[in-house]
Amino acid sequence: QVQYVESGGGLVQAGGSLRLSCAASGRTFSMLNMAWFRQAPGKEREFVAAISWRGDMTIYGDSVKGRFTISRDNAKTTVYLQMNSLKPDDTAVYYCAADGNSFSYYPSRGASNYDSWGQGTQVTVSS
Repeated sequence: QVQYVESGGGLVQAGGSLRLSCAASGRTFSMLNMAWFRQAPGKEREFVAAISWRGDMTIYGDSVKGRFTISRDNAKTTVYLQMNSLKPDDTAVYYCAADGNSFSYYPSRGASNYDSWGQGTQVTVSS
């Protein structure tokens, strides 16, 4: 069974940057669209970004567009989330997720399309 392990979270001041990583343990990584979601206390899970299995298509949530960048390295079976110009509202637990189907053409915003999730990494942005 493929496992996904996030890292790179932490405490940062508003306006700062963090880079999250999600390392996958299985060979199927390169066949799967990947996504990042986040969940703040008392709030619903929110779509952040997704990337196609080849890395040629990316989509972003409106609240992070222009500040966050998703990328992947299939040789390293890792997906990244570069977060710049962080705001206190970005404070949340960030999760990476893998598409339930191989070679899906478009990356999806819907959490129901992703069936494997990491344990999450906490990002805290202070004002």
